Amino acid sequence: MERATEKAPRPFLGVHPDVVKLGAVSFLTDVSSEAIFSVFSIFFTTIAGASAALLGMVEGFADFSASSLDYVSGWLSDRTGKRKVFAAAGYGFSTLAKFFLVIANSVSALALFRVVERLGKSFRGPPRDAWLAEVAATDTRGYSFGVHKAMDKAGAVAGPLLAFWLLSSLGETTHAFRLLFIGAALTAVLAVVVLLMIGERPGRSAERENIFCAWRTLDRGFRWYLLPASVFSLAYFSFGFLLLRAYDAGFSIADVILLYALFNAAFVAASAPVGALGDRIGRRAVIMLGYVLYALMAAGFIFASAKWEIVILFVLFGVFYSIDEAQSKAFIADIEHARRGSAIGLYNFATGLVYLPASIIAGWLWTINSAYAFEFAFVFAVAALVIFAALGKKIRPTA
Repeated sequence: MERATEKAPRPFLGVHPDVVKLGAVSFLTDVSSEAIFSVFSIFFTTIAGASAALLGMVEGFADFSASSLDYVSGWLSDRTGKRKVFAAAGYGFSTLAKFFLVIANSVSALALFRVVERLGKSFRGPPRDAWLAEVAATDTRGYSFGVHKAMDKAGAVAGPLLAFWLLSSLGETTHAFRLLFIGAALTAVLAVVVLLMIGERPGRSAERENIFCAWRTLDRGFRWYLLPASVFSLAYFSFGFLLLRAYDAGFSIADVILLYALFNAAFVAASAPVGALGDRIGRRAVIMLGYVLYALMAAGFIFASAKWEIVILFVLFGVFYSIDEAQSKAFIADIEHARRGSAIGLYNFATGLVYLPASIIAGWLWTINSAYAFEFAFVFAVAALVIFAALGKKIRPTA
């Protein structure tokens, strides 16, 4: 059942003001995080001297870390009815980890940073997304999630551009990278300050619910959805491999950063229109479209050789990612009404658990032939699409 009707504040950009405020927090956080991530895979392998196989293992653990605490934080948020305190704890932990990156001076320290920083992302995500679902009107929920993700990824455009400017101005030196990491950490502090200024939006509490049994109370349609989502996660290896693919195709480090900014710009441009499309035609069709786009992207990277082909594939991936990041959460909010924090947390945990072997397998296949990694991704993306379509009406609210 939806939250009881109360006097609604004046919409801003067609959505609840808290959607925009949380979007501002995500914008600043992504300026920080993506400035780092846009150079991390190359810094880790080229400057620090790590192998692609080790990168795959680190990114796999990082992806798992980014979802390892989702179910716990979602359950705690639902159990207490609080959203802000758990979201703030997650943002704060990631910020502290970024200051550790500033002093990291070895491959092992860099690997530790990458994994530990993602724990904060894991803890903040479900409470924040449940907060968004509660303030968003039902008939514009997809658009609201799209606006938030557009603001989020606008930061992911600005961050890589900042990295590009700094490295272009100072050169691709260790000193320039350190300055970049310091600026990213300070920007993350500002994001936490903005979040603390937003008023709390409490939800209904479920204090008697046990964390180990809570999943049984989630809607059956949501639990069916976990099957194709988990299969698809096997296809979903770290984006760092796409950056390496571009580097191997002849793009310079600076150009790779611009490609990453382009990917995020495509995400921003697509987010709100895709969200509105989901509100109009149904999010089931949009989720299937996402699987199709990912399969096409994977197939494209198998055969792409020209730089312009790589550019198009990065744009295509940006459109896919706008669906996967925002509309999957809106789809879950449509299915699960009472325990959205727990449902989003369990979804993130289940898919993140699969990301670990997915990135490890991709790293291993990459050492043999990079095309094999994309062939593997294509097969499992198609398999997920078939399973999702076959389950049909089972993936819907049962109450």
